[in-house]
Amino acid sequence: MPSLCRDCCLVADTIPVRCPTCSGQRLIHHRSLTDLTIAHIDCDAFYASVEKRDRPELRARPVIVGGGTRGVVTAACYVARIYGVKSAMPMFKALTACPDAVVIKPDFPKYAAASRQVRALMQDLTPLVQPLSIDEAVLDLSGTEALHGAAPAAVLAQFANAVEAAVGVTVSIGLAANRLMAKIAAGRDKPRGFTVIDGDEAAAFLAAEPVRLLPGIGAAAARKLEALGITRLGQLQALSDRDAVRKLGDDGWSLVRRARGEDSRLVDPTRETKSVSAETTFERDLSTMADLEGPLWRMCEKLARRLKEAELAAGGVVLKLKTASFAQRTRNARLSNPTVLPDRLFDLGRELLAKEVNGTEFRLIGIGAHPLVPGSGADRGDLADPDTPGRAAVQAAIDTLRGRFGDAAITRGRSLR
Repeated sequence: MPSLCRDCCLVADTIPVRCPTCSGQRLIHHRSLTDLTIAHIDCDAFYASVEKRDRPELRARPVIVGGGTRGVVTAACYVARIYGVKSAMPMFKALTACPDAVVIKPDFPKYAAASRQVRALMQDLTPLVQPLSIDEAVLDLSGTEALHGAAPAAVLAQFANAVEAAVGVTVSIGLAANRLMAKIAAGRDKPRGFTVIDGDEAAAFLAAEPVRLLPGIGAAAARKLEALGITRLGQLQALSDRDAVRKLGDDGWSLVRRARGEDSRLVDPTRETKSVSAETTFERDLSTMADLEGPLWRMCEKLARRLKEAELAAGGVVLKLKTASFAQRTRNARLSNPTVLPDRLFDLGRELLAKEVNGTEFRLIGIGAHPLVPGSGADRGDLADPDTPGRAAVQAAIDTLRGRFGDAAITRGRSLR
């Protein structure tokens, strides 16, 4: 059976308990090890890992990335997860579960820089890289064996070691016959995992798993399936197409195929980013325009920065609000011309906000860009809008100063409230 040493990346017909070349014990054995080409790569507790990289004294400590007692957990290291801390958990619950945790405010520009380093190393493996988020991507390494002189499994092991050495974070890898199974495999043995699943074993591998394991099945969908007596993926696998549509609706047949581990999606490096946004949870509930405008402006500045980093622009904005009772509101509007300017995003976002301020108390505000368009067409102005190019030049000067001297080097007055 083909074997791989993850330390020295030796591939052999069989490797005993220790690698004969480096004496390493991180070994993988799988019948299809040298044949599979679809890989899902997921950075381990990415934000927390970057923080521990920069603060080695925290390596053994529980670390939570997030903000404020009323905020939520953005990321938690694996030490904190032992105590039950999870992403999106309210911060007060996280600190109740793990009172000794070190809480660090998110530093998204730093995480984006680390993400770009990891992405560049991915691009060295294959041009078929489809980013899925800041810390994960799916790759197709078909046809690359001649280029690298090694099977995709060995190349991926080399990549994981290179990321640890160059970026200072770890990754988990899933290698499979399709995208769905590669993603599931990547989550099996974190952190520093490397799981291989071939097409012939996918259905059996999934059969005993709960339906929530399948991407796209959330709590609400799981409850609906449970009401039908379906709690395991094997029960979905057993449904005929006719029964699947009758019980689950028009998409039932697709759900059954995914439960069997089938997936025909290709890796598409041209797939567009669906959304760019920024949001914040307040330390106390806010209800007036005077109180809400400041946070909205700061989110617009973050959104503008993220759009420019992604080389995208906003064709419109989406305002997100969450009330004190956790009810969510979203409102959207189109822009006359695409923009990456925070003040243009703010002007339209403020118009949407003004329609919602009626005494209701809010605990969260966010602003997003939708639709997304190429950044090259942003803020060009026209005869009806001759001032925008000048505003863009002013913002470019502000960005240059901040890039040289830090974000506090120059501040807009409206952010001082």
